[in-house]
Amino acid sequence: MMRIGPKRLRLQTAITLMTCGIVVVVLLIVYVMFGLKFSREAQASLENKAITIARTLSRTPVVVDGLLERADSGSIQHYATEISEINNVQFVVLMDMEGIRRSHPDPAQIGKHFMGGDETEALHGKETISTAQGSLGYSVRAFSPIFGPNRTQIGAVAVGISLDSVQSAVQQNRWIIYWGILVGGLMGVFGAVMLARKIKRMMFGMEPEEIAKLLEERSAMLQSAKEGILAVDKESRITLVNAEARRLMGSLGLSEDPVGRQVEQFWPLLRMEKVLDTGEAAQDKELEQSGITLLVNVVPVRVNGIIEGAIATFRDKTEISILMERLSGISLYAEALRAQTHEFMNKLHVIMGLTNMRSYDRLEEYLTDMVQSIQTEADSVVRLVKDPVMVGFLLGKLSRIREADVRLVILEEGVLPEAADHEVSRELVTIAGNLLDNALEAVQGADNKQIELGFRHENHLLTLKISDNGTGISPENGDHLYEQGYSTKGKDRGVGLYLVHRSVAKLGGTVRYLSRAGQGTDFIVQLPYMAKSDDNL
Repeated sequence: MMRIGPKRLRLQTAITLMTCGIVVVVLLIVYVMFGLKFSREAQASLENKAITIARTLSRTPVVVDGLLERADSGSIQHYATEISEINNVQFVVLMDMEGIRRSHPDPAQIGKHFMGGDETEALHGKETISTAQGSLGYSVRAFSPIFGPNRTQIGAVAVGISLDSVQSAVQQNRWIIYWGILVGGLMGVFGAVMLARKIKRMMFGMEPEEIAKLLEERSAMLQSAKEGILAVDKESRITLVNAEARRLMGSLGLSEDPVGRQVEQFWPLLRMEKVLDTGEAAQDKELEQSGITLLVNVVPVRVNGIIEGAIATFRDKTEISILMERLSGISLYAEALRAQTHEFMNKLHVIMGLTNMRSYDRLEEYLTDMVQSIQTEADSVVRLVKDPVMVGFLLGKLSRIREADVRLVILEEGVLPEAADHEVSRELVTIAGNLLDNALEAVQGADNKQIELGFRHENHLLTLKISDNGTGISPENGDHLYEQGYSTKGKDRGVGLYLVHRSVAKLGGTVRYLSRAGQGTDFIVQLPYMAKSDDNL
């Protein structure tokens, strides 16, 4: 809105007033210019009329004979009066070389000297036009010399038109201007109102302050979004890039400013021009470049059903995988709690049954064995694993493993110290969790189901070993073991070992396996591992 004094005008009102103001100024300029032009043209027209009449009379035989006194002087007066009335002029005055009037609208002025002093040049043989005051008031006068048969000047003729007639002619022309200004003003006001409404509709009925606020909010939202956002117009020119998009593109080696460039030249793998051509959105497409995998969505932007551009949103797939792992971890913990609840419910049922049977000696023996078994497993985990995250994870896993009737043996090869970097702990949970899940599935067909887990930490290097006595891994399957989506266990599988391989690579380690057909498989992971105690030292 536009501010005038303490009040604010709405945009439509402001545009209307400003446009009307411009129209008024233009019309005033037109009025002044054309008014002056019409005044000059009107006066020039009357002057031309007067000089034409004067020039014509100066060559009329009646006038020449009258001044040479060849005819009755009354004939001159009569003729001059007739010409004056026919041509609607104020006066026609004939004078001799002494400036004495020989005709005049007022007969009493005949014989008297011509008044005004502007007849001198005409009595010297020149045609002139002037404005002066005579016996009939102010008038525009045209003088023409009168010559005799031998080209000797014998007098002059003066034709006068009253200034009132000049002003009347000018006023008539000005009425044309007034009507033009009125019509132009009305059309200008109508056009201003229609223009203001059109602009208002184009701005969706919003005021400038509202648009500015909306733009600032939109910019803040775009810049704070955790997804990269890139927009192009219908000509494939990049028009908008947010901060996250610049960061991700920088990690891909696209460090130049993309705004204004053609997207197919700047980032051809994005394929946004295809979406512009077909109008079909590209959903959840994986784009791999410079060792980074992005998850990309490209949708067309339609205005009134016409494609005016496209918007691409993308995010590092690793970050999405981390979120999935966290959700998987929560699900794992929930499942562990469910398994523990189920296990202890079974134990409670045994205790209740022994109590009802009053077999207290057997109940004491059962409780002693159960507590010693749980305590032994917990003591083994707590004694060999010092990382709290891994301890909680393994204690939860133990319940699920016991529920599956599988024995978990924690080898006495070494101790897992607490990691100095919590990120390493999280990645280690991903590695151990997926390897244990694979081992748990591998031993399902074995008679004596057993999984072994061992840690060894030496010289800032951690070795993790997980063994099972399952069926083993065939060589043909081993070639594709770490590929995402590859699995011999059915559809929508083949993620666990892919995540293991990616986490190991992220930490700068290695993973290998040894498989014995029909006897089992060993997975050995080696990682750079800085213990918290080493960090303190």
